[in-house]
Amino acid sequence: MSEQTKTYQRFSVAQRIEHFVLILSFTLLALTGLPQKFFFSDISQWIIAAFGGIETIRIVHRVAATVFCLQAIYHLVVMGYKLYVLRLEASMLPGVKDLQDAIQWFLYNIGLRKERPKMPRYNFMEKMEYWAMVWGLVIMALTGFMLWNPIATSRALPGVVIPAAKAAHGAEAILAVLAIILWHFYNVHIKHWNWSMIKGTLSREEMEEEHALELEQIERGVIPQPPEPEVIRKRMRVFVPVASVVSVALAVGLIYFITFEETSITTIPRPHEEERQIIVLRSPTPLPTVLPTATPQPTSEADLISGALTWEGSIGKIMTARCGSCHGSLGALNIKNYPDLMKGGRSGTVIVPGDPQGSLLIQTVQGGTHPGKFSDEELQKVIEWIQAGAPEK
Repeated sequence: MSEQTKTYQRFSVAQRIEHFVLILSFTLLALTGLPQKFFFSDISQWIIAAFGGIETIRIVHRVAATVFCLQAIYHLVVMGYKLYVLRLEASMLPGVKDLQDAIQWFLYNIGLRKERPKMPRYNFMEKMEYWAMVWGLVIMALTGFMLWNPIATSRALPGVVIPAAKAAHGAEAILAVLAIILWHFYNVHIKHWNWSMIKGTLSREEMEEEHALELEQIERGVIPQPPEPEVIRKRMRVFVPVASVVSVALAVGLIYFITFEETSITTIPRPHEEERQIIVLRSPTPLPTVLPTATPQPTSEADLISGALTWEGSIGKIMTARCGSCHGSLGALNIKNYPDLMKGGRSGTVIVPGDPQGSLLIQTVQGGTHPGKFSDEELQKVIEWIQAGAPEK
């Protein structure tokens, strides 16, 4: 084997499988997430239809997110094994040399430097991609939890956090997809096709170009050797129980994360064909005679405020009577049922259980200028209801 055809081991089989799962989960997240953000575009409608509808695409998106998080847990455990048990170098940590390499690489590309910088096992470009992925995972997980569990989020944080999380989630998704297309594809697939994540090896020419410093270390034989088996066994006695506890805790937290609420994936069921009533007029039908009906009497204030201090007891009647004409099922804020009221509208949540003065509803109607007029007794009862935790039943 000549020097130029010689290959160097880059990634193990486990690392290549991990990378394949990452590609799969990331691609599914992009394919199912961006159509939801840009719902009205034709290509989004086509993708949603190809997946079988909006309900299916939302479920696939959340399954892919779960796989992505499980892989992050696995990667954390593997990283702990390499750093603690094998005592390998933390080769993904950025340092001063990476900044120097970036400057020298730029000068080389514009012709102001004759030689490429000699870069280590992971060059500054790969480190940037790695930490961008870590940053994206943290942002997407935090904002994803808020969107997946909006009621729990609005109980702990102001309602404006929900639309802010939606904006951040979508913006980070666009940034991640563009980074893969513009940066990763160019460096790995367009500039030259890198086979290391498929074959697991790099040629000498590729090593000289992107990892010359590591190549020199390999050829001088200064690559750190693995510890003795007895040392590994001793460290494993500490690592295994700690890693097991951390893994189980993170897995349980993930299950809690994805099963806490169903509000964000619940949609109105579509009627089946046999349930639809189709009316065909065969001949002109005379209009029925309208019989006079008694004019309904308005609900008295005493009737409204009577009942238990719950939504079903009295609060629902008060809200429907005073606000229902404007805030119905077609408005941004629907107050005609308990779940929609607690979800809020475009301005965020309007009810903060346990905090009447922090609730947008009370702040709006307390001044007396809002079209929905509450009597003093009704307003006091609503305040007491929120103070009691805004119970439904």
